Amino acid sequence: MEHFGSSVPLWAVIPFAVMLLGIAVLPLVAHHWWESNKNRAIFTAVVATPMVGYLLWKFPVGLLHSGEEYVSFIALLGSLYVIAGGIHVSGDLRASPGTNTAILGLGAVLANLIGTTGASMLLIRTLLRTNGQREHVAHLPFFFILLVSNCGGLLTPMGDPPLFLGYLRGVPFTWTLKLWPFWLMAVGYLLVVFYVFDRRAYGKEQAKNIARDEVERVPLSVQGAINAPLLVGVIGAIFLPIGWREAVMVALTLISVFAGPRPARKANGFTYGPILEVAILFAGIFVTMVPALALLESRGDELGLDAPWQFFLVTGGLSSMLDNAPTYLTFLATAIGLDIQQDGAVMLQLTEGAVPETFLVAISTAAVFMGANTYIGNGPNFMVKAIAEEVGYRMPSFFGFALRALIVLLPIYIAMVVYLSFAWPPG
Repeated sequence: MEHFGSSVPLWAVIPFAVMLLGIAVLPLVAHHWWESNKNRAIFTAVVATPMVGYLLWKFPVGLLHSGEEYVSFIALLGSLYVIAGGIHVSGDLRASPGTNTAILGLGAVLANLIGTTGASMLLIRTLLRTNGQREHVAHLPFFFILLVSNCGGLLTPMGDPPLFLGYLRGVPFTWTLKLWPFWLMAVGYLLVVFYVFDRRAYGKEQAKNIARDEVERVPLSVQGAINAPLLVGVIGAIFLPIGWREAVMVALTLISVFAGPRPARKANGFTYGPILEVAILFAGIFVTMVPALALLESRGDELGLDAPWQFFLVTGGLSSMLDNAPTYLTFLATAIGLDIQQDGAVMLQLTEGAVPETFLVAISTAAVFMGANTYIGNGPNFMVKAIAEEVGYRMPSFFGFALRALIVLLPIYIAMVVYLSFAWPPG
């Protein structure tokens, strides 16, 4: 990788930039055209196919390695998405601030076990149905995206796509558990803010809505419980060797589809569209990012980034406007390329080289936390938005959501920058 990176021409990075910019811009400027997975596939093929030819000529080993990572990545996301989509939680709880906060807290925990995508699929409809009798509820999907679809998934490689890519690049599986203080800070802060906000909104509800909510309460019930042990099986498969890992995940997914109860999927409004979108777009990303990552690993020190807080801000900023998974890999490669030798620094040896642990903390927390800043920052964001709009919620515009997210999340970002500034250099 380093040898290829030292000789790769700068133009070879252009397809990667086009892929990321296309994902960010086309949903805004060509919304209806972009809605079709067929059109997404056309865009991906046009951008990525020439790079496939170039890499087969110049760097076939890098293309093969990236292809293996792509298969592992899609196998995990696809299995979690499809299996969780076969579990339907029905019922209508009391729509109190305490209940809503508990649902979000549960989602933040589940995100680490079944992924932010799986937890979002499992709980968003339950939250919206529970609050179906209330009027002042526009804030619910917004906080759900912040907590369940993003910040909650910081503790395990299953939690958020960028962390799983880090695991594939050699980050130890249990390393992310060290991030629990940052997870607790972010999740605790957001739950408190949400509870205060929802309590004020609850106080504005008309008495008839509260009474109706009490009358129409229905106990929770679960359809598709057979899928729960299948999810556990997916988690266990992560520890298997490459090849076996993906085969077991696919097998468990097929069992879920053919043996699981179909009424549960129908009740969830389950479709394969979102995971097909991810598979199509990330096929292009994994191909086109090979030269960019090689270049950064070889010449990352030329960017002028030499402190963890800088990596936090840059990684987070791009995770907001682009997808956080390739952004994570981009700046992980940059940190490896710095070849830092700092006395007292705890170094992690990854597949492509060593990186100071503090830098990995910065990159990981930035990708997960700031993926919540926009609808395009993380895969589940758009999915939750679509589900909420489907049942009648009026979601903020792209920039309206981004402004609200920045205002709410800014204290977390400031706390991280302060911590990272004092944590480096070590000692």
